[in-house]
Amino acid sequence: MPFGLPIGDYPILSYLASIIDILLVWFVVYKLITIVRGTKAVQLLKGIIVIVLVRVFSYLLGLKTLQYLMDLALTWGFLAIIIIFQPELRRALEHLGRGRLFSRSNAPEDEENIKTVEAITKSVQYMAKRRIGALICIERETGLSDYIETGIPLNAKTSSELLINIFIPNTPLHDGAVILQKNQVAAAACYLPLSESPFISKELGTRHRAALGISEVTDSITIVVSEETGSISLTKNGELHRDLEPEAFQELLEKEMQAKNKSASSTRWQWRGKKSG
Repeated sequence: MPFGLPIGDYPILSYLASIIDILLVWFVVYKLITIVRGTKAVQLLKGIIVIVLVRVFSYLLGLKTLQYLMDLALTWGFLAIIIIFQPELRRALEHLGRGRLFSRSNAPEDEENIKTVEAITKSVQYMAKRRIGALICIERETGLSDYIETGIPLNAKTSSELLINIFIPNTPLHDGAVILQKNQVAAAACYLPLSESPFISKELGTRHRAALGISEVTDSITIVVSEETGSISLTKNGELHRDLEPEAFQELLEKEMQAKNKSASSTRWQWRGKKSG
């Protein structure tokens, strides 16, 4: 093919270009959804959709004034989106800067998950025996950046010593939740939404309500150590698993972390090299 010859002269190449174009647009939209999902931006997106629908209906019904107002809203909407979605756009650029489309293997991530489970289990057992209240939230597919921003950023390697130290009573960071992101302690003293479900037992305190609340709006795993009884609980998908024995807790956490890893690996392109032996 001579250099510079238009692709349109070759129907097959034109079709391939169209398919690639559609796939790339789909990929970008999908990535934007995964970044926005679980954040306040979802509500703002719903508002934009409402404005677009009102604009369409006003056009169909011939409502000139309403149509003019919606046109103004959409005309200036791009600038408003940049201002309103500034945290999400910044987060998307950060992900783009440090993200990798191709990963050779998820073995290092498996090892990190195992270390994280061991650190959490060891710290939870220690705190349960001494009735030290704790609230640990683990990010999965739904982003928790909005909640991380409410706390004190740490960005530290997860260890049982660090988790225990954070929840020691009367220390600056003990009140609130610790959020783990990518097997690291992203922040401490974070605020989580409280569940408003009328079916929650009245004997459950604020930590359990917060754990249930975050599990109702995200797919995170949240661990609670009761300050009154020392019992260990785990929440996921709006479900509360109460009074878990240490062995049962570790088994359930390992199972959920493995599910988390499989879900994460299925949402990205992965190239697997040959294993020796």
